[in-house]
Amino acid sequence: MAQSLELLLIQFLMPDNDARRQAEDQIKRLAKDPQVVPALVQHLRTAKTPNVRQLAAVLLRKKITGHWAKLASQVKQLVKQSLIESITMEHSPPVRRASANVVSIVAKYAVPAGEWPDLLPFLFQCSQSPQEDHREDLHLVYHDILTSLNGHLCLHAVVVNQVFLFVSFWPDTGPCMVALILFSSLTETIGSTFRPHFADLQALLLKCLQDETSNRVRVAALKAVGSFLEFTNDGAEVVKFREFIPSILNVSRQCLSAGEEDVAIIAFEIFDELIESPAPLLGDSVKSIVQFSLEVSSNQNLESNTRHQAIQIISWLAKYKANSLKKQKLVTSILQVMCPLLAESSNEDEDDDLAPDRAAAEVIDTMAMNLSKHVFPLVFEFASVSSQNANPKFREASVTALGIVSEGCAELMKDKLEPVLQIVLGALRDPEQMVRGAASFALGQFAEHLQPEIISHYASVLPCILAALEDVSDEVKEKSYYALAAFCEDMGMEILPFLDPLMGKLLAALQNSSRNLQETCMSAIGSVAAAAEQAFIPYAERVLEMMKVFMVLTNDEDLRARARATELVGIVAMSVGRARIEQILPAFVEAAISGFGLEFSELREYTHGFFSNVAEIMADGFVKYLPHVVPLAFSSCNLDDGSAVDIDESDDENINGFGEVSSDDEAHDEPRVRNISIRTGVLDEKAAATQALGLFAQHTKSSFAPYLEESLKILERHSGYFHEDVRLQAIIALKHILTAAHAIFQCQNDGSVKAKEVLDMVMNIYIKTMTEDDDKEVVANACMSIADIIKDYGYMALEPYMSRLVDATLTLLREESACQQLEHGSDIDDEDDTEHDEILMDAVSDLLPAFAKSMGYHFAPIFAKLFEPLMKFAKASRPPQDRTMVVACLAEVAQDMGAPIASYIDRLMPLVLKELASTSATNRRNAAFCAGELAKNGGETTLKYYNDILRGLYPLFGESEPDDAVRDNAAGAVARMIMVHPQSIPLNQVLPVFLRVLPLKEDHEESMAVYSCVSMLVSSSNPQILSHVPELVNIFAQVLVSPAETPEVKTQVGGAFSHLLSVYGQEMQPLLSNLPPAHANALAAFVPSS
Repeated sequence: MAQSLELLLIQFLMPDNDARRQAEDQIKRLAKDPQVVPALVQHLRTAKTPNVRQLAAVLLRKKITGHWAKLASQVKQLVKQSLIESITMEHSPPVRRASANVVSIVAKYAVPAGEWPDLLPFLFQCSQSPQEDHREDLHLVYHDILTSLNGHLCLHAVVVNQVFLFVSFWPDTGPCMVALILFSSLTETIGSTFRPHFADLQALLLKCLQDETSNRVRVAALKAVGSFLEFTNDGAEVVKFREFIPSILNVSRQCLSAGEEDVAIIAFEIFDELIESPAPLLGDSVKSIVQFSLEVSSNQNLESNTRHQAIQIISWLAKYKANSLKKQKLVTSILQVMCPLLAESSNEDEDDDLAPDRAAAEVIDTMAMNLSKHVFPLVFEFASVSSQNANPKFREASVTALGIVSEGCAELMKDKLEPVLQIVLGALRDPEQMVRGAASFALGQFAEHLQPEIISHYASVLPCILAALEDVSDEVKEKSYYALAAFCEDMGMEILPFLDPLMGKLLAALQNSSRNLQETCMSAIGSVAAAAEQAFIPYAERVLEMMKVFMVLTNDEDLRARARATELVGIVAMSVGRARIEQILPAFVEAAISGFGLEFSELREYTHGFFSNVAEIMADGFVKYLPHVVPLAFSSCNLDDGSAVDIDESDDENINGFGEVSSDDEAHDEPRVRNISIRTGVLDEKAAATQALGLFAQHTKSSFAPYLEESLKILERHSGYFHEDVRLQAIIALKHILTAAHAIFQCQNDGSVKAKEVLDMVMNIYIKTMTEDDDKEVVANACMSIADIIKDYGYMALEPYMSRLVDATLTLLREESACQQLEHGSDIDDEDDTEHDEILMDAVSDLLPAFAKSMGYHFAPIFAKLFEPLMKFAKASRPPQDRTMVVACLAEVAQDMGAPIASYIDRLMPLVLKELASTSATNRRNAAFCAGELAKNGGETTLKYYNDILRGLYPLFGESEPDDAVRDNAAGAVARMIMVHPQSIPLNQVLPVFLRVLPLKEDHEESMAVYSCVSMLVSSSNPQILSHVPELVNIFAQVLVSPAETPEVKTQVGGAFSHLLSVYGQEMQPLLSNLPPAHANALAAFVPSS
């Protein structure tokens, strides 16, 4: 075997891929025989080239676990001796390190079994070696062995004592270095053993940190300090450890002065560990760390990597210790450095990822997300001043900064949108290309994050974007197309006046531009089509004709454009509808399917999106395509996602592609995972395919039966996937699959059993997701899906899950689920300052009304459990969006739970009355709705609050109220109050105000309550309402011609009008003759036939 194996090792290292594959196959076959171990050992010691010796060690590490127990004792002895010789006599460092890795694996099994008694003496001998290489190898061996032997404390104690003696008594820096390295390694597995010596070690480490004679000692001391961090968790240790920070800073400053930037970077690595530690290790040292990091960040004489490390520390602090930055009043000083860094010119030879302007942008973005109200005023001030700067880099930085903070500071920016847009639109006309490009990018960010307010400025924004599309710079054009795409996507009918000039420019650009511009242009056309809907029909034929050209491109450099074209066809199809697209669709579907053979992940991703859109518009007409497209979705879902787990063998396996050698029994190894890298494109494809399966099932229902079983397996697997994008699509798709399963099984004999099995699977996944998934958006969608399922299937279907559902809801309301845990020891202020995701809590709060709707008054005992955790979000210290979430939730619960809400009236009414006066229209609207529902369902308890409610509602009827929806809900509240206790309402004062705001303008969900009230008063011939007959006739006529009102509402109103006719007869004729013909005709339909 030895001779053939040597040839295979050499062949494996050849550049010829076919030769390599053949060699790997043969090595795999030979590796099943235990005799491969002595053969590899022989080549480790005797092969002529270091690469072959290194490869032998790598393979030995992979294979020895599975074969060790089968080896004869003399072979085991040969292996151990050869490994020792390799470490001590090998000249090649990579080979020595690869051998050290094998030692760690062998030791894991041999030492506990008493099969390697001379290993520790050998290591001790290495520690005293005059050769620095041996001492470094000792570090590797100790680190690996002690990781493998974690738990053998008697052995650990011996080693700890040796290390401590080294540090304490050895006067020479060489052995001191070894001891420090050992210390760093040992703390990983036996840090707790050092605790009795904590105080002494602290003094010794501080002394080493301050050693001015040896840079290597300082480096080793810094590493030792870093290794010790994870074991500092009780209060006393934490306080002691903070004392290290000034010394670390001093050493770092000295090193920077001496040009030893690599040592300073180690200090930043320690700060990184401190920031991410779950123990509160920083304390007041945050201020000195920030000051030092800012000094380094702004020093242009330092290396890019050093400055980047410093800026990264600020970024981590902003992410994990935001409250500390706020408490120490450091936000201003950070932004005073970071904002100007945006204007720093990058070195052409510099790595873009290390560029200070890019790193500074990340810091500003992170701070905006976590400290928005402290960040926005400073950034706005910087932008206002810098926009007038003579230096174009600062003008560029001014709009870049505004674009960066638009997501985190969205609510604050919306309040200052006018002056913010003035800066950005002015920059769009700047003579410098870089400024115009940054302005276009900022507008795109605004369009994404400042909805819906940004749309109201379309009259000033769109003409500027249109002008920018004619820019001389392709870069500015491309960013302007991005801005246009983002802006138009949510416009709706407001886009119509601009449609023709927009499409003229876009179609011209699509014909005459570079590929990059064409791609962005197609994205913009898609947004325009989505906004214009049917109004896009005149342009659809030409766009689709042009897309045919793009959808047959096969060159690698053209595939991204083909992907965009495929996406655009799906969007256009959605806009023009089934009738216009069905006949020409097959050619596009065929082209999309053929694109799958081109092995381009982004194209496959966009193709799944195209099929999803087609399924939505075609519905049952999509069934004929299922046999062709579902297997493609399965294929993408089952792809190897490309996650690359790098083993901590960077010095051996990853050289010359050694890592490609696979192993049948690698599962027995326990390598250390160093990092995980992901091929994002495949993830996006997998997410799109997962989404497509759900949409196929939703729109084809029972016809999806042949694919149900495999789809369920995939979605179950993807619901626990490592990446949140895929999990999110799986959670959404499961609801659609459940709908399809219900349709499939309803006609089968054992269908109810099978449907229950699917429901079990889906609900178990959803409930587990609620408490265990760490992504808020995924959890929010699980909650929304559960609410929909409750509405669709009712309480009886969900009863078996209610106990667990309520517990999971309670966990979320208490902010104790996995996705609500503060990351990596992030600072905790008062509970009232704890931030959470608004979308998540909105979704959670939707569960309570869903429970109430399905259970009615039976929900009362469950509501009693959930009430106090819910009310935590209604405290005055909470942001307005929290309080309105609670109020809206309570209103809907009261609506469906009914009478049991009465016992909560005294707790709730003060909150509702306060919210009626909120500065937020949403809060006022929800409070008005809640006041009405509490009055309707709260019984006699609410009567004492009637006057207070009416006083609170009165301003909402006046001209000072700018929001029609608020006014509509105020009318709904009054209507409910009148319906339940008309005698408690001063109708002579209330009705004139009430009728003046009718008909309803925006929130037609209030129509039934409002017009039922009016009809009740009219039908009972209430004298107060009958004094308003002319107004009533006009209101009734407008309701009857309104396309927004339901037939039920119109019937209610028509009945009231008929009653007026029966009371007043011919006296009504003058009123009717004064109406517009359409209104009079609508009323005439309710005139009783004589």
